[in-house]
Amino acid sequence: MPTSERLERFVVPIGPQHPALKEPGHFEFTVDGETVTAASARLGYVHRGIEKAAEERSWVQNLYLMERICGICSHIHATAYALGVERLAGVTAPPRAQAIRELVAELERIHSHLLWLGVAAHEAGFDTLFMYSWRDRETVMDLLEGLTGNRVNYSANVLGGVKFDVDSAQADAIHRGLDFLEKRTHHYLNVVLSEETFVVRTRGIGVMTAEEAARLSAVGPTARASGVPRDIRVEAPYAAYADYPVKIVLDTAGDLQARFVVRIKELFECYRVIRQILDTLPPGDLTARMPRRIQEGETISRVEAPRGELFYFLKSNGSDKPERVKVRTPSLCNWASVLTSAVGHQLADIPMILAGIDPCFSCSDRTVIIRHTRSDSEVWPWERLRQYGIELYRNKGRLRKSLP
Repeated sequence: MPTSERLERFVVPIGPQHPALKEPGHFEFTVDGETVTAASARLGYVHRGIEKAAEERSWVQNLYLMERICGICSHIHATAYALGVERLAGVTAPPRAQAIRELVAELERIHSHLLWLGVAAHEAGFDTLFMYSWRDRETVMDLLEGLTGNRVNYSANVLGGVKFDVDSAQADAIHRGLDFLEKRTHHYLNVVLSEETFVVRTRGIGVMTAEEAARLSAVGPTARASGVPRDIRVEAPYAAYADYPVKIVLDTAGDLQARFVVRIKELFECYRVIRQILDTLPPGDLTARMPRRIQEGETISRVEAPRGELFYFLKSNGSDKPERVKVRTPSLCNWASVLTSAVGHQLADIPMILAGIDPCFSCSDRTVIIRHTRSDSEVWPWERLRQYGIELYRNKGRLRKSLP
């Protein structure tokens, strides 16, 4: 690199060990003054080998292993896995079990969105909103504890159904909790839309158009805040979502404020569908009989986690252990949108842009992201395969976006 170019570039490294990051991830932001001109991310610091470990455990043991991929999304991971195994085995969980799966999934979505609201507010320097939202988060955590016995890893699923029922006392407690949370959510929506200092930090920041969201394969609230109607609960209903449907919450602004608004408005939809499930919970059994050995075959399972589409691929060789379990999480899909949105913004906006997708590093760290140049993507000369392979090795785990 010429000396003059080196002098013009200033790279600000963040992480992987950093007091402001809750999990280890390494970012490099090239700046011109205070303006970000290039951004790159390096993941892989908390790779725990869960997918490989699944090959050495039984189908039942893996149900609890999959819950540990992400604590805040533990139930939806277990649900995606259970639905896939049940499809391979040709078993369908009873309607009451499917409804309870949806009930816990929506309670978990409330928990996740309130937790994210506090974290994102903290990144904006709005610690009052952080403390209020996390205080109210205790309400839904208490409801989940009363229902499942756990506040985070709920272990509500078993292969073929669920392990607990919902009685009238629990239903009444959930109704009371939702009434309280709904009032608080109206307050949070008003704060996000009207609080002056917060609006300055979010409105018009990190804008991503619908075309960019589609091109970058954004998912979940990140995509829906740009007007892209992606929601597996609606596109391909699973569990009991065909009987208790949800409405997609969209916004067209595509900025950070829109991502706040979409998630907060989704809370109202969670309250509505949970009340409907409690009032019309179908009667019947909680489990269906499952074989110990799953017949040979492969399948996919798609569900809507709080952060977006969660994708599972399962392969069975006919034994009591899976041959392959592959998980693609929504955070991985949304990282490209973060780096794209960061370029052109002020360095002070970066923490909020990062928080805007509700990132989860432990969810993402089961793969390698490759950086390649524009010429490499346009032309693939086979005579340069060896040289290109060396470049992949040198740049493994790095995703980069720069100004043209």
